Amino acid sequence: MDNQAFQLHPIGVIHNPGDRAWIEIASPFRPAMDGLSAFSHIHVLFWFHENDLPEVRSTLQVHPCRNPANPLTGVFATHSPMRPNLIGLSFCRIQAIEDRIIRIEEIDARDGTPLLDIKGYWPYETPPPIRYPNWTRP
Repeated sequence: MDNQAFQLHPIGVIHNPGDRAWIEIASPFRPAMDGLSAFSHIHVLFWFHENDLPEVRSTLQVHPCRNPANPLTGVFATHSPMRPNLIGLSFCRIQAIEDRIIRIEEIDARDGTPLLDIKGYWPYETPPPIRYPNWTRP
């Protein structure tokens, strides 16, 4: 396997002070938002910047949802922020778009998290049947 490195550059920042959440797009990327208001939901990709440590990147198994009662599971089968590449993914409902600000209902990213990308959600992306482990249920 080729371990060629490459660079990612943030296109904005996620704000999540606790009572509300929004995404701020950097000025040069404002034109990339054209047409986004036609979507009700987006996929948001971000960087787990507070986890960028060798011991975190080398973690390959975790207890899902940080619950030791859940079985030890490979990180690729979880949404854990501990993983070889620190890419996070959230599905978010858009509340409003105002210039470079996308107001969202909630996101599982911390305040100040670097934004990598946004993609509009297409409803046919999740074909049935869907299967998932019991520990994902609330």
